[in-house]
Amino acid sequence: MSNVADRKSWPQRDAAVVWHGFTQMSCYVDNAPVIVERAEGRELIDVDGRRYLDAISSLWLCTLGHHIPELDDAVREQLDRIAHSTLLGNGNSIVIELAEALAKKVPVDNPHFVFASDGAAAVEQALKIAFQYWTNSGQRDRKTYLAFGDAYHGDTIGGLSLGGGGFGTEIFDPLRFSVLRAPSFSNPDALRVASEMVQEHAQHLAAVVVEPLVQGAAGMLIADPTKFAQLQDACRESGVLLICDEVATGFGRTGTLFASEQCALRPDLLCLGKGITGGYLPMSATVANQRVYEAFLGPDLGERTFYHGHSYGGNALAAAVALRHLELFERWNVLDNVRARADQLKRLLDERVRSRAGVHDVRGFGLMAAIELAEDSSERRLARRTCAAMVRRGVLARSLGANIILVPPLTTTADEIERIVAALSASLDEVVCG
Repeated sequence: MSNVADRKSWPQRDAAVVWHGFTQMSCYVDNAPVIVERAEGRELIDVDGRRYLDAISSLWLCTLGHHIPELDDAVREQLDRIAHSTLLGNGNSIVIELAEALAKKVPVDNPHFVFASDGAAAVEQALKIAFQYWTNSGQRDRKTYLAFGDAYHGDTIGGLSLGGGGFGTEIFDPLRFSVLRAPSFSNPDALRVASEMVQEHAQHLAAVVVEPLVQGAAGMLIADPTKFAQLQDACRESGVLLICDEVATGFGRTGTLFASEQCALRPDLLCLGKGITGGYLPMSATVANQRVYEAFLGPDLGERTFYHGHSYGGNALAAAVALRHLELFERWNVLDNVRARADQLKRLLDERVRSRAGVHDVRGFGLMAAIELAEDSSERRLARRTCAAMVRRGVLARSLGANIILVPPLTTTADEIERIVAALSASLDEVVCG
């Protein structure tokens, strides 16, 4: 435990040695960062003992909240066995048990799991698997990908290439490979156009990559779930692989365990991350169906082998907590709470926020919401300043451009939803209407 003098200097100590992602470090201290020391339930507690309701689930990760006794126990129990052993050429019993449990849940036919440490790595694995699938199948011309406008698939080079831009990505354009670009979900015809593009370019397409239902990092852009069937039909008719990126939407965020279920999708490859361990430890997975998996079978050390793997892929501690996390979803009826709180959040935002001066739009699905402010800019920083005002009121939110993002834990209570919207309303009064 640090003494009082040390605590007063935490932001300065932080800035002296840590380089934070998506953060301009020249003004990091001036922006009054929250320095977290511990957490209880759905609240973060800073080094001065102040509490903040975690309305962004610590970047959409902590599905059940923080410091969950059952998840804490899962980690401790696994520590008495083993923390990690490599999956390259060997296995680990707890990872096998996790894969068996997930196989019963994922919307993938006869699934096989390639584990990694974060969502972007899962996407990269899917890209490489799709590319090699066609190489192994003797069709070397199928090496192009189709992605959507406003898409976000992570910050690795492959993820940036699939992504629709923004977030300062332009500087990396020389490193990005080109993709076919369908419209953003902001266009109601996006899925129809994408389906036509699949049919037109099938002979060169390796895969289509899509975020089912919600483009989260784009500011919660929503696509009609009934319109995804035409995309899947186009992929099946042409043989083009369908990759669903559920790093953000997976594990209950939209009201079903996977958003693909609401879109009636059965992808060839499924990317999982973020909530897979309930925010406890880094883990992700790329899930392949039987059709894809079989294309990699051949002689030992042969060219059909998938020569890819991560040092911490299939970490035993992460697998143990992920397995317990999956069990708690059913035991606690988490999805019932998501649907109830989602209805409540939508109602309160409609009643108290949507019609306010300065609010351009309110969008969301499940426990994913964005409040887009009108006439915001990098100079005015309205969304950024509104989130800062919410923090002063004890609610941790985060801005994305002109959007205030709310992604509370799936176990959030009715009172906590009220608390979030009350803090948002008061902060809008202060910053936008003041």
